[in-house]
Amino acid sequence: MIQVKNLCKSLTLGEQTLDILTGINLTVKAGESIAIVGKSGSGKSTLLSLLAGLDQASSGHILIHEQDLSAMNEDGRAAIRNKHVGFVFQNFQLLPHLSAVDNVMLPLELTGDKDALKKAKGWLEKVGLGDRLEHQPNQLSGGEQQRVAIARAFACEPDILFADEPTGNLDEHTGGTIEDLIFQLNAELGTTLILVTHDDELASKCKRQVHLEDGVLVEKEASTVGSV
Repeated sequence: MIQVKNLCKSLTLGEQTLDILTGINLTVKAGESIAIVGKSGSGKSTLLSLLAGLDQASSGHILIHEQDLSAMNEDGRAAIRNKHVGFVFQNFQLLPHLSAVDNVMLPLELTGDKDALKKAKGWLEKVGLGDRLEHQPNQLSGGEQQRVAIARAFACEPDILFADEPTGNLDEHTGGTIEDLIFQLNAELGTTLILVTHDDELASKCKRQVHLEDGVLVEKEASTVGSV
């Protein structure tokens, strides 16, 4: 599903070069769940952005379905994202002026889906928000906003779901509910899940864990407790 070959990312600050990621190699199989863990500033979110085609590497290659993102322009990477990728972010990333159902409809409409409204309503019902269709984000709790974001992420039935600290802005109880929902829907659709988190308990629910230390990727032993 995903192959990463000698991936590097650096930034130039004045006369200095800051290495964020160095020599990353990673293979992710279809249907696999993998957690990328590490301390704040270790490069986790940067790696996720590169894998999703939201940012460009300084060198190296990222292949999704054997298509090399590094050889594509922004339009090409956007086409890959629209076809294969869903996102769940820590801060929800909902459009504030759109209702819940319109937020979920948006990616469906971008793909020309004629059943966008029906599918959006169905996904909101699936995540327990069938009675919140017309509510705008500021009328929803944090947990409800994340449910809308999850419905939006899964609406196009992506091959790959990227989740960046999906429970980071939620209390423990709400966060646990959201975690269960993500893994439940992921299992139902057989989606490949790549999750960034600093939460060891959440990471343990994935089949694999890799650890970023100062921009270098280290494979961790798979957890046998709570893995999905």
